[in-house]
Amino acid sequence: MSGPSSPFGVHRVLEPAGESLPQAARVLDPRPQIWPDEVRIDIETLNLDAASYRQLHDKHAGDGAAIRDEVLAIVGERGKMQNPVTGSGGMLIGTVAEVGPESPLGLAVGDRVATLVSLSLTPLEISDGLERWDGQGERIPAAGHAILFGRSIAAKLPDDLAPELALMVMDVCGAPALVSRTIKGYAGRSPSDVDSPSKDGPSVVVLGGAGKSGSLSLAAAADAGATRRVAVVRDASEASLLEGTGLATHVVVADARNPLGLAEAVQSAGGPADLTVVCVDVTGCEQPAILTTADGGTVIFFSMATNFAAAALGAEGLAADVTMLVGNGYVPGHAAYALELLRGNAAVRELFESRLED
Repeated sequence: MSGPSSPFGVHRVLEPAGESLPQAARVLDPRPQIWPDEVRIDIETLNLDAASYRQLHDKHAGDGAAIRDEVLAIVGERGKMQNPVTGSGGMLIGTVAEVGPESPLGLAVGDRVATLVSLSLTPLEISDGLERWDGQGERIPAAGHAILFGRSIAAKLPDDLAPELALMVMDVCGAPALVSRTIKGYAGRSPSDVDSPSKDGPSVVVLGGAGKSGSLSLAAAADAGATRRVAVVRDASEASLLEGTGLATHVVVADARNPLGLAEAVQSAGGPADLTVVCVDVTGCEQPAILTTADGGTVIFFSMATNFAAAALGAEGLAADVTMLVGNGYVPGHAAYALELLRGNAAVRELFESRLED
């Protein structure tokens, strides 16, 4: 390819031309020819993020053919998979097909990898019309190619796990790593440093505790020393997935969008926590999450459905002294740590493997 490349992928931005980064761009150049610092991946499976798939599913009333057609239209028009409503994408697994001589990613032709950067910024071209996907579910068998930049992130798939299982874990691996780091921060404080609601150790509330990021967040919280771990789930069937696993010390059924109802449910499980983790893929959970967090505590928003203006203004209106973090999906060592949790926690592994059977 002619012309200089950018490690951030600016050279692949077609619209708007100029200095826009790939995630913010409307259209990317997905041509298979690579610049010297790029890598081309032959796609095996795409994995849409939960918020994006839910939006498409709701828009088309569950019509799989219509969902598939819209995904194809988005990729065909934009050169990447970025839902225009949620702004989010997902990730993929595939095999390295070509490595530029200046690529810093440490990959070799033939490596099977999972990309750890969003499809919303990854140049992507689909060649099979997604003919093997019925539109029902986030995992998409696909053929085509994707491009990684010099500053992209990818992880080689482990030999001891099914690729689809590894993909599901890596899709949400930023959550447990950040939860662990945050909980360890609370665990390292002396009682005089913070007025913690948990006398025996840090506490956490996870909204969406039975989901992928939620269950891994609970496991990470336990691993980091959280003694009270409250999982909030939407119904009895989700509660049954967690009860008896040891991932949560308390499992409560509540609507995460109902501030007073959620606050009452969490109060019955010991009250507000040092850390609240939002892992649900629906809007309207911002103020309820703030209410479940103790003064001086932290809220981590991992959902792409979060309205960050509502979170900021809601905290102000509630006079809530909380730190709010955006889960950006990247913490050094996040993929290895998430896979370690899966391997070492039978309950987490069972939850993830049950999803493969759905």
